[in-house]
Amino acid sequence: MGIYLNPKNTGFQEAVNSQIYVDKTGLIAYTNTCLNTGQKFICVSRPRRFGKSMALEMLASYYGRGCDSRDLFRGRKIENDKTFQEHLNQYDVIYLNMQQFLIEADANQITEYLEKEVLGELKKEYGEVLNEKDKRLAPAFREIFVEIDRKFIFLIDEWDCIMRERQDAENLQKQYLDFLRNLLKDQPYVALAYMTGILPVKKYGEHSALNMFWEYSMTNQKALEEYTGFTENEVKILCEQYNMDFEETSSWYDGYMFKKYKHIYNPRSVVEAMICQEFSNYWVSTEVYDALKIYMDMDFDGLRSDIVQMLGGGRVKVNTRSFRNDMRNFKVKDDVLTLLIHLGYLAYDSVAKEVFIPNKEIIEEFENAMSVGGWAEVMRVLKASERLLEDTLLCDEKRVAEGLDRAHMEVASILAYNDENSLGCAIGLAYYSARKDYRIIRELPAGRGFADIVFLPLPHTKKPALVIELKYNKSVHTAIQQIKDRQYTQALEGYDGEILLVGINYVKDDPNKSHHCIIEKFVKK
Repeated sequence: MGIYLNPKNTGFQEAVNSQIYVDKTGLIAYTNTCLNTGQKFICVSRPRRFGKSMALEMLASYYGRGCDSRDLFRGRKIENDKTFQEHLNQYDVIYLNMQQFLIEADANQITEYLEKEVLGELKKEYGEVLNEKDKRLAPAFREIFVEIDRKFIFLIDEWDCIMRERQDAENLQKQYLDFLRNLLKDQPYVALAYMTGILPVKKYGEHSALNMFWEYSMTNQKALEEYTGFTENEVKILCEQYNMDFEETSSWYDGYMFKKYKHIYNPRSVVEAMICQEFSNYWVSTEVYDALKIYMDMDFDGLRSDIVQMLGGGRVKVNTRSFRNDMRNFKVKDDVLTLLIHLGYLAYDSVAKEVFIPNKEIIEEFENAMSVGGWAEVMRVLKASERLLEDTLLCDEKRVAEGLDRAHMEVASILAYNDENSLGCAIGLAYYSARKDYRIIRELPAGRGFADIVFLPLPHTKKPALVIELKYNKSVHTAIQQIKDRQYTQALEGYDGEILLVGINYVKDDPNKSHHCIIEKFVKK
């Protein structure tokens, strides 16, 4: 056993011995199906804090020779899979953390340093079959394969760190991609190559060095959806174990979605919330909001409007296909939005092809980024939102309408009112502070239609629910009547608290007052 060749299984052992461990060993059953097939090249890209390194440590513990990992997997899901015994500790594993080599090597000697380090361990293990003069990795692996028919599994963590942290070093990037291609592509000694990073691989420059990889990214995790983060059922179990409210956990850390699994949670943040017994923004412990601000402030037409719309709870159409999978070559605003998907700041609905801010934790990151300048008008709306909510709960229709007028004036240069949808985004922004106490749902199926906006109070807040209907160039009375006629309050069946019905109408050409509001208390029959 070594550092790179068949490392000890202590990393995965620490994971399963931790206070919270969620069983994701089912991933191994999938990688077993890929061994020695045309699907053996796997690149999994996810944001930070989504368990990429732990997955690699699990795979290294399962496949690697030199240690018996049977007890680590006892009682885990993979133990019941028919392939479990066949591949357990049967392969030589090469485990590479590219961040380590980037830090330790001289600026332009990363691949040379990597080869020297790994080759040293190979010669200790296979010195009898290797030529002492051999200075390159790929020929050494080929020689081992030819002489003793030994295949290898390559596990590469932070594979894209050179692309992210040396963005201007194009020659170094090309050298690195060429190195990986020569090491892995069409090589008979590769049984499986599993790489993880934040960014996908396929469009770095014009260089298609790694086009043999099957990609599993935040825009499409394919068969790996279940292993991308915590699922809804997994979080429900944790909430029961740690006596934490599930609805509030969802509002803080849910929101990522795929085709099959519609609710994927940020795993690291959920774990910290359970252990600390406190809902908070744990994202800040590993990310700096300046990184988000750089992309928010990029001068692409419509980008600021899209961000404001999403802050108001709306969604934005996006074309993810133009993104070149790096962090510096942006042609249109969709490239920026797609990068934010991969970084975890936006969630993506692949069916509707829309992006949105996933949860309260990430909303706070956007707020932090805006607070340091450049978004003064939006920040004024956010700061005024608490008073607007108070006026609404007091049923002060006049002050609510005036507050909405002021909010509209602040963001009119960014977010134009064109229809009820854009009005809904503006209203969502104006009620920004309500997210502390409410789960805000747009287009909620209710009665005979969809309620425009529903504010569902989080447990223990003791605040009334709000059902809001929006109209554009119509009347507030029409809005209230629609709530009643279509029985939108049915969406709150099981909720025993007070309900306020709020009708809001925006009149585009009214010179005196653009917003009109009417508020009624719902009387249950």
